[in-house]
Amino acid sequence: MPVPIVLLAVLAAGCAPTTAGQAGTAQTQDTPAQEAAAHTPSPAPSPEGGHRGASDKSGSLSSSGDFTQDGKRAIVYDRKLAPQGARASITVESSSGQTLSSLVVEGLLPDRAYGAHLHTKPCGAKPDDSGPHYQHEKGEASAANEVWLDFTTDSTGAGRATARNAWTFSPGHRPHSLVIHAKQTTASGPQAGEAGARVACLTLG
Repeated sequence: MPVPIVLLAVLAAGCAPTTAGQAGTAQTQDTPAQEAAAHTPSPAPSPEGGHRGASDKSGSLSSSGDFTQDGKRAIVYDRKLAPQGARASITVESSSGQTLSSLVVEGLLPDRAYGAHLHTKPCGAKPDDSGPHYQHEKGEASAANEVWLDFTTDSTGAGRATARNAWTFSPGHRPHSLVIHAKQTTASGPQAGEAGARVACLTLG
């Protein structure tokens, strides 16, 4: 039986492809970034009911202050090596398998090398009150097991240092102070970890 001309026209129209310039829905191709976003799982809910994202930290410490002889947070022990107006600022971020420590100092003697480490106890009236170096695992005195932030000041007495360690603080075991020393740290040998007298101390928050 001959197919009516009207039916042939309808079938032809139904088989024609749809393009962005014609009636219908245009097809688009996701970019690689869009595809990645579409397949990124949602953050797991936190115990508090929100979402715990990648920016959450297992340990965050910071402190800053001018070193004074009667200070509680920032104390100076050697005014010759840390003159009036000397100050320091430190931030420590410990998360995702690493600890990043950043130190900035101002007002120290110009063009001079100093040692600096994180210590186990808060600062006190006596230099030794801050205790020994903080160690991730007790025993080895090294830049890998401790946090060393040695620096050399510029012509204005300012300096900065950064340390990155491949571990995070354990619960209940973290540093409580930054101590600036008179000499840079001995890296190896029987005196490894030593850096001379304690010049100033900054208690961490």
